[in-house]
Amino acid sequence: MIRLIIGLGNPGRQYEKTRHNAGFWFVDRLADQYNASWTLEKKIQGRVAAIEIVKQKIQILKPETFMNLSGQSVVSLMKYYQISSAECLVIHDELDFEAGVVRLKQGGGHGGHNGLRSIIACVGSNEFPRLRIGIGKPKTMQSVADYVLATPEKIELKEINAAFNNVFQNLEQLVSGDFELVMRKIHI
Repeated sequence: MIRLIIGLGNPGRQYEKTRHNAGFWFVDRLADQYNASWTLEKKIQGRVAAIEIVKQKIQILKPETFMNLSGQSVVSLMKYYQISSAECLVIHDELDFEAGVVRLKQGGGHGGHNGLRSIIACVGSNEFPRLRIGIGKPKTMQSVADYVLATPEKIELKEINAAFNNVFQNLEQLVSGDFELVMRKIHI
């Protein structure tokens, strides 16, 4: 059972429309769907909202620590609510997939993603599920940093939003931990 959904991104208006904030986009839509409001929790170093899915209260977190220090916020909330790493779902951008491709993964390494690297280091475990949101790779000589911190093309954003809709249709099974079923439905 998932008790904490973490969207990864960078705080601040200058980052809100960048590819690296795909995790924030997801949890913002999730909070909107459940009419949840965000509260800045300074002790947690993040914005927190609460929703209920399948009669389970779920915390949603947007770390305010910037991507590279996301783990500090995550571990603070986990300790406060006594949530294990297996009960956390991390939503993050993924360069290795084209825009709009989503993949659910149970555990694993950080794959070069600094937000995941920070969470693994702070939590002391890599055994948490992740929902990886494809943002594609730079098609030019543009650096990866410049690419992830740029706004996606309209067609890319349309594909990402369609992928979110697909995940939201399977949200109850995802939160219940029926990952095999969710994978069959969202891995198109």
